[in-house]
Amino acid sequence: MDSADSAVDHELRQARLSKFGRVLTLVTLCYVVLNFGAGLWLHRVEHNYSSLPLSVSTIAFGALWLLLRAPRSPRFVRLVELSTLFVGTAAISSTAVVIDLIAEPDMIVRSLLIDVLLVYAVYVPSTARRTLLVAALMTVPLLGSIFIAFRAWDPALHEPPAATWPKQNIGDMAYPATIMSTVWWGIAVAMAAGFSHTLYGLRKAVSDIRRLGQYTLERKLGEGGMGVVYRASHAMLRRPTAVKLLLPDRAGKDALARFEREVRRTAMLTHPNTVTVFDYGRTTDGVFYYAMELLEGASLTEIVEVDGPQPEERVLHLLEQAAASLAEAHEAGLIHRDVKPGNIMVVDRGGISDLVKVLDFGLVKNIASETDSSEPALTMTNAITGTPLYMAPETVTAPDTVDARTDLYALGAVGYWLLTGTHVFGGKTILEVCAHHLHTAPDSPSARLEAPVSADLEALIMSCLAKRPEDRPASANVLRERLRGCAAYGQWTNARGAQWWAAHRRELRSSGAEVSATGTTVDAQAPLVLVTRIAE
Repeated sequence: MDSADSAVDHELRQARLSKFGRVLTLVTLCYVVLNFGAGLWLHRVEHNYSSLPLSVSTIAFGALWLLLRAPRSPRFVRLVELSTLFVGTAAISSTAVVIDLIAEPDMIVRSLLIDVLLVYAVYVPSTARRTLLVAALMTVPLLGSIFIAFRAWDPALHEPPAATWPKQNIGDMAYPATIMSTVWWGIAVAMAAGFSHTLYGLRKAVSDIRRLGQYTLERKLGEGGMGVVYRASHAMLRRPTAVKLLLPDRAGKDALARFEREVRRTAMLTHPNTVTVFDYGRTTDGVFYYAMELLEGASLTEIVEVDGPQPEERVLHLLEQAAASLAEAHEAGLIHRDVKPGNIMVVDRGGISDLVKVLDFGLVKNIASETDSSEPALTMTNAITGTPLYMAPETVTAPDTVDARTDLYALGAVGYWLLTGTHVFGGKTILEVCAHHLHTAPDSPSARLEAPVSADLEALIMSCLAKRPEDRPASANVLRERLRGCAAYGQWTNARGAQWWAAHRRELRSSGAEVSATGTTVDAQAPLVLVTRIAE
């Protein structure tokens, strides 16, 4: 089960368990009160004896109810569930020992526990395995109590319950009574497991096709640090859409604010090389989501992994489009801060091959808002955000000073990846990679490839990777002009792009690279970092 489903399922299970405990508490409490009152009224001590174990059950079920009213971790919920159900049902089972055999305590206790188990299977979302575990916890106390109770069966005092077992010695009824209870209990356990399996499967099937506003979720496309993305369709337009929603188990106040900020920032951007946001909102149960265009294509990470280093002319073609997207964002006062191959999609649609789409403005920084007190800061002061393999030096040393040239450093590292098929720097740890960005001069693409690279393109990539921001291109528009000025620019035609997609589309699918944009990317080689810089 994926993370979003498991998180929703956990919340539902906890709520249902708490209500289940409340019902059991009220039922056993009422029985204790009535039983104790009847004992006093009839002057029969045995009524008061049976009230004692039921009082223990009431306390155990009350703990299940009260302890799970507030949000708890899955491990805590499991511990409370199993321990309280064991104690509560074991106490019910023990009443068989104190009830007179004339009252057929085996049938009474067995019926009570069968009712509890079947209601649990139907009401509490559980797999068949979990229901069997709960039943196993009930089994030993139930059968043990019945066996002990009937060890006291005396033919001189009690008539045999049936002629099936014509035994005349004290305790002869212990084994037959236990065997009969085992048969009935086994049937009940099988029914409960079947109920759980059927209902849990139906519940999961329904949750897999959930509706969010006007959108129907069809299948999961991907998952990132903040959200999970599904392929969806609009109820009226029938337009294929990617819907990103915030995982409930990560829905802290700061996380939700950051998620909403990502929507607002991305919706402000209208450049054709930036992913388009169609809609956003909340469901009735509080899940925040937004819908964006569904992209048929592959990320730059997948393209290089499948096809290796790319031709210079294609590198120029792709970088120029990415720079155009960033130029609009920078002019609006927004810094992406997580430019990397996994966040740049290339699509082939509408007769246009190799159309770039820049994704995931989740770490975007609004320069204009730094002096605007109406917008609260959503990241920590001196916090380092981004992906280490594409992180500019100033992101490490002075994260509060990042500007548009920080994105250009990352875009230069993306160009390096496209040209060479390798990252600018590697390392065994994040700190080692960051140290290289700070102090190590990168190998030139031609040196890394051990093959010639056009001097103009190589010089431009190396200038983007300059340690000092002032030594890089002054803006994304300046970078675009320099890319266009390279000798190989314009040689990658739409026809060449179409040929590439025709040759590699199947390979992208077979390699496990889903040929559709998720809007949220997971780059295994480049983990997202959010740490606090240690003051020197």
